[in-house]
Amino acid sequence: MKRIESAKNNTVKELSKLHRKKERDRQQRFLVEGEHMVQEALEAGLLETLFILDTHDIPDWVPESASVICTQPVLNRLSLQESDPWIIGAVRKPNCHIPAALQRVLLLDDVQDPGNLGTLIRSACSFGISAVYCTSHCADPFGPKALQASQGAVFHIPVLPCDPDTRIRELKQDMPVFAAALHHESIPLADLKAPSRWALVLGNEGQGIREELIRLCTDTVYIEMDAFESLNVAVAGSILMYCLRHQAI
Repeated sequence: MKRIESAKNNTVKELSKLHRKKERDRQQRFLVEGEHMVQEALEAGLLETLFILDTHDIPDWVPESASVICTQPVLNRLSLQESDPWIIGAVRKPNCHIPAALQRVLLLDDVQDPGNLGTLIRSACSFGISAVYCTSHCADPFGPKALQASQGAVFHIPVLPCDPDTRIRELKQDMPVFAAALHHESIPLADLKAPSRWALVLGNEGQGIREELIRLCTDTVYIEMDAFESLNVAVAGSILMYCLRHQAI
């Protein structure tokens, strides 16, 4: 295996740039940390290079041809976590395409918290969503916090950028598009009758879905609650995806 001992190594300096979204977009790759995320990337066929701590036992599943042994300072330069990592992977971005047959769709309008975004992608993957669409001001799904929250779901479901106006109009040709919003005409979730194919739109943590997008949707829906008026977008979105899937007529 190759070995890197200095955090000033040119390869390390280039990869550390991936902490910034601009560089992730330019290089079309990102970094993953921890054994679980590395294994997900490996199984998806997207792992380029694996960086392993020189004092750590090397697992049997590690591909030697793509691995580099490193000192702790090297791994720390590649990491954004507070604790010392022992394994980090450089990964190609998935080459996502719109599925030929969309069954269920999640569209996120400017969800800016990376933890919320990652959790929604994880829930979407868990509840059989065909694709996740993100508007231009959403957090980066390949940023470290979103990746950690998604727990590898980005390797199993297409996550695609979109122009929301165009995408909602296209989706409405094949399925109803439900906006999660507290409007006077919103339908309580318990009363909503959804077909087997549908799209769900969720909005920004502070402002919700933009009004012009709500007007494009088929209906608005809300979750009935006893105390608070609203829920965290990741919690609300997960409840809505689960219920819409199991309430389908």
